[in-house]
Amino acid sequence: MSGLQCLASENIWFDKQRYDEAEKRFYEGVNGPSTQVKTALQQAKGRPQKRQHRNSSSHAGDQELVSRMKSLELENQTLYKVVETMRAALQKLETRVAVLEKTPATAAVPCAKAAPVKQVENGDDDDDDDDIDLFGSDDDDEEAARIKQERVDAYAAKKSKKPTLIAKSSILLDVKPWDDETDMAQLEQCVRSVQMDGLLWGASKLVPVGYGIKKLQINCVVEDDKVGTDILEEEITKFEDFVQSVDVAAFNKI
Repeated sequence: MSGLQCLASENIWFDKQRYDEAEKRFYEGVNGPSTQVKTALQQAKGRPQKRQHRNSSSHAGDQELVSRMKSLELENQTLYKVVETMRAALQKLETRVAVLEKTPATAAVPCAKAAPVKQVENGDDDDDDDDIDLFGSDDDDEEAARIKQERVDAYAAKKSKKPTLIAKSSILLDVKPWDDETDMAQLEQCVRSVQMDGLLWGASKLVPVGYGIKKLQINCVVEDDKVGTDILEEEITKFEDFVQSVDVAAFNKI
């Protein structure tokens, strides 16, 4: 067989691509995967980690949102209880005022005492008619006038001693500090140090706001003609080192 016939019977050159691929796999099995394959494997490994990091960040954000919602729900429940308590107290006061208004007042001026009229006796004697006094004597008129004047004076004295109704209001204030490091006990002392005519401080408590910060919720009763909400806010915000802001949470007339 000649050389040309031998080459014609061999098909190695026609399947060169398949043999090159087999050779590449052989060397990869001996020396490990190539640089490109390693890079692709590393990229494939890095992607799940990034996804896992994103998932953890999203989970942390959800937990923070849930925590804030829980704190807001707790604050709403606390405010609801305070409002219900104040509403019950207001209803009691309204009931007492209604009872006082329904109490009948003493008659202003009693009717004048009628002058006594002597009964006329029927008789045949004409001398008896001369003794009958149809209009009453002057002494009776003076006595009736005196009694009337005494009663008028007594009513006027009683009316002057009756206390006048003073318009008052119950106010619930929210005093917010600057941060969670603010001394809330000192802040409350500063608020209660505000004293003026017609102002009476009541109960107080600390209500959580979020992120470790608490606000002071304090109640007070004021006379409407003497103390207003603007004056209270202005006096409390003078303590700049402790107080950030003052808000009116509830306002009810008494």
